[in-house]
Amino acid sequence: MAEQPGAPHRTTGSTLLHPLSTLLGIPLDQINFVACQLFALLAAFWFRIYLSPSHASSAVRHAFATLFGIYFAVFCFGWYSIHLFVLVMMNYGIMNMASIPNIHRYSFVVAMGYLTLCHISRIYIFHYGILTTDFSGGLCCPLMIITQKITTLACQLHDGIGRQAEELTAEQNRLAVKSRPSLLEYLSYLLNFMSIIAGPCSNYKDYIAFIEGRHVHMKLLEVNWKQKGYDRLPDPSPTGAVMYKLFITLVSLILFLTLTKNFPMVYIIDNEFLDKTPFLSRLGYLYVVTQAAKPKYYFAWTLADAVNNAAGYGFSGVDERGTFRWDLLSNLNIWNIETATSFKMYIENWNIQTAAWLKRVCYDRAPWYPTALTFILSALWHGIYPGYYFTFLTGILITLAARAIRNNCRHYFLSSVPLKIAYDIVTWVVTQLAVCYTVAPFVMLAVEPTIKFYKSVYFHMHILSILVLLLLPIRPQTHSLRRAQNQAMMNSVKSKDK
Repeated sequence: MAEQPGAPHRTTGSTLLHPLSTLLGIPLDQINFVACQLFALLAAFWFRIYLSPSHASSAVRHAFATLFGIYFAVFCFGWYSIHLFVLVMMNYGIMNMASIPNIHRYSFVVAMGYLTLCHISRIYIFHYGILTTDFSGGLCCPLMIITQKITTLACQLHDGIGRQAEELTAEQNRLAVKSRPSLLEYLSYLLNFMSIIAGPCSNYKDYIAFIEGRHVHMKLLEVNWKQKGYDRLPDPSPTGAVMYKLFITLVSLILFLTLTKNFPMVYIIDNEFLDKTPFLSRLGYLYVVTQAAKPKYYFAWTLADAVNNAAGYGFSGVDERGTFRWDLLSNLNIWNIETATSFKMYIENWNIQTAAWLKRVCYDRAPWYPTALTFILSALWHGIYPGYYFTFLTGILITLAARAIRNNCRHYFLSSVPLKIAYDIVTWVVTQLAVCYTVAPFVMLAVEPTIKFYKSVYFHMHILSILVLLLLPIRPQTHSLRRAQNQAMMNSVKSKDK
């Protein structure tokens, strides 16, 4: 929800920039957030140039990244940052003392449990109307990122030491960690200055390769450069990617300052608005206010991506046109989001690294109901506000319905170009409206406005989704088929060994 006028600008972090906060009329915690990220951007350029692997050892790079990360956490959150360090050290103890078969379970329970306790504390300390979903609104965002990293590392350590290679998928095999990290490596991975404030989560092996100077080299070796006329491996620079992302960040900031404040989500449940506005107009306005809510996410995630790229982290390889790509850590694809023609496509391009985390720690490992369990974990990870659960439970229903429609109907529209265009237009409209319908409670947070909103639009997406699931046949999920195939392959290998 939008911050109420006159709400106190509470922060446990530094008050050094309070005069600037007063001058601009922006909450101090948001000023601290942006200041830290901008300083991290400058530090990242310095880190890449003067502490490159050719100039400094891995230990020095780990130490610098860790110390600056700790400083940023203390600057932004003050004494409250102790929760970060408590969670990190508790799970370091688990990682070193727990048995490998259970390390991912214990780490998951402790990290998610501690995060949930911190989410609960927000309910009792703050009020729905004051608390926002802003990245700068409290310590929970860094805790959420660290929780992702802790559980990611625990699962990948379990894969690398506690499971046989034939039991793993190709991705799990590639990311498996074969030995426990040292304390310095562990702290650097979790607390480095590039990602401690706004993420994103990355894989442990990728991060260690970056610190040791192997990150870019490994990706370049996947291409035959001699065929392209190169005598040696090129040295891709992230400067162009960083400048482009900073431009997107600036545009997002302008849109946030001009649009987001002027189109609050709460207006869609205003009594006068509901009485005077027809149903279709309400849907149109819902789309507008949802669009207006996006720039703050575009700003925070793109700036975080730029910080990592500036440090030399995030190289993902070369595309088919020979262009160097710096999107390994990108958290969104704005073009694909705005042009998505399916609920699945939208989700896959929004908060990409969180979606990847959910897939790796839950969806790929869940023995039953992977879609439902993944949505529930996502809700728990975000917090305990009722609006989150309305959003993710609605998301389960709409995802299943969208999958059923696509599996049963899409092939009828592929026979001609006009039919395909018509199908894409209709599915784009339905997808965008379905997303708006689903995420409105996420922004409103509380039960009362959520129920009022859904009543005002007659629960139409819920009803349509249920009808689709009742009327259309449901095909088996590829997840279940893949699990069965993997089990069959394992049985075959075991029988050969005998």
